[in-house]
Amino acid sequence: MPDRLSALDASFLYVEEPATPMHVGGVAVFERPREGFDYDRLLALVAHRLTYLPRYRQRVVSVPGHLARPVWADDVDFDLNYHVRRSALPAPGSEEQLFELVARLMSRRLDPERPLWEAYFVEGLAGDRVALVTKTHQSMVDGIGTVELGQLILDTVPHEREPGEDTWVPRRLPTRAQLVLDAVGEAVQRPGEVVENVRSAARDAAATADKVLDAAGEVASALRAVLRPAPDGPLNARVSGGRVFAGVRTDLDAYRGVRARHGGTINDVVLAVLTGALREWLGSRGVTLSPTATVRALVPLAVLDPDATEFSPAGLVNNRVEPYLVDLPVGEPDPVLRLQHIAHAMAEHVDAERSVAARAMLKVGGFAPATMHSLAARAAGSLSGRLFNVLIANSPGPQRPLYAGHARMAEIYPVMPLARDQALAIGVTSYHGDVYFGLNGDRKACHDVAALGGMISEALEELEGTHW
Repeated sequence: MPDRLSALDASFLYVEEPATPMHVGGVAVFERPREGFDYDRLLALVAHRLTYLPRYRQRVVSVPGHLARPVWADDVDFDLNYHVRRSALPAPGSEEQLFELVARLMSRRLDPERPLWEAYFVEGLAGDRVALVTKTHQSMVDGIGTVELGQLILDTVPHEREPGEDTWVPRRLPTRAQLVLDAVGEAVQRPGEVVENVRSAARDAAATADKVLDAAGEVASALRAVLRPAPDGPLNARVSGGRVFAGVRTDLDAYRGVRARHGGTINDVVLAVLTGALREWLGSRGVTLSPTATVRALVPLAVLDPDATEFSPAGLVNNRVEPYLVDLPVGEPDPVLRLQHIAHAMAEHVDAERSVAARAMLKVGGFAPATMHSLAARAAGSLSGRLFNVLIANSPGPQRPLYAGHARMAEIYPVMPLARDQALAIGVTSYHGDVYFGLNGDRKACHDVAALGGMISEALEELEGTHW
């Protein structure tokens, strides 16, 4: 039987346009150890770990006439050096230069004729550091059979180069005749699906995706808010092909202190900080905010089986991360009241569907932030139109150091994709005592994400300094 893409996976290919590439990314900064950490060492590490990720050596093959959804097939011309690339900043490279490079890399679509992922080894950072920038298409990472590449190359302890010979031999690509025969064979059992696939191929891409997602039941099962348009504002704009990126590093203990003083969860505090930053940013844009003004955030949450007694991969419902719509009270001038409003709204979601709160998600063994962010992006893809203003995906990470070979990871910034009408997407993760924000914005509509990044730190200080 062919390894056919699911309806949801195929939808991410259908909706992809030049201005909205459908990949999730990450930026990891490493300290170069005395043993050395160079491009060749990274290449060897990735080559060894690909043994556990067969999907990363497969490409998408379309079926003639669109009689069925595309299939995964081994890339007979797989070239690891094409996928793991080398780049450099003019030494000593700054964070701003790294983030500008990230913006350029993330704006480019992945090659559909090859496996849908890329990694860039970036040298030249100040302080004898290097960075790893990863891009993985949303159609690949389902959290079940395939995880994000960044998850697999990291370990909790430093390790030597792993010996072993790569014995992978690609299977031949299926012929056009075989693809058609397989599709016809399946059509005997599900004849209506052939008609739908042909119709879908002729439709507008967005309409196609809506139909596929409806069939998958994603929208109907995931929405937990009134289906009304999101508030108008600068966050909703038809995105261009350019991107801007900014990263922000904050102290995890600051969030713990706010939580201890005012209640809620760490995730609630993160959302309250972002609400304060967005309030300040909108003011800098000349937007007049009424006391009841809101910004609607799409906040994906992992969902547990109602019968599960503990947090574990088996307890997750099909490794599902569902999208929830939360109205952030940007019009409220008091930071503590903003936090209380958010905590109340989030508690309703968590209680209603056994959603995994951010502080509990750390107990879901085997799910690194990179994979959880990919699943969050997939959940966000089930909503279209103007139902939300901004995507905020928070996935806590480990509070102990992680290593690629002997190189210790010092920083990590998620890069979430933009939808067609959303000019800003925010990824959040915690790691080794810090909380990291990755702000991915449209270069035209949201050119000032660096300023918004500074406002995140200011909003956290405001919450820290508020006493009731």
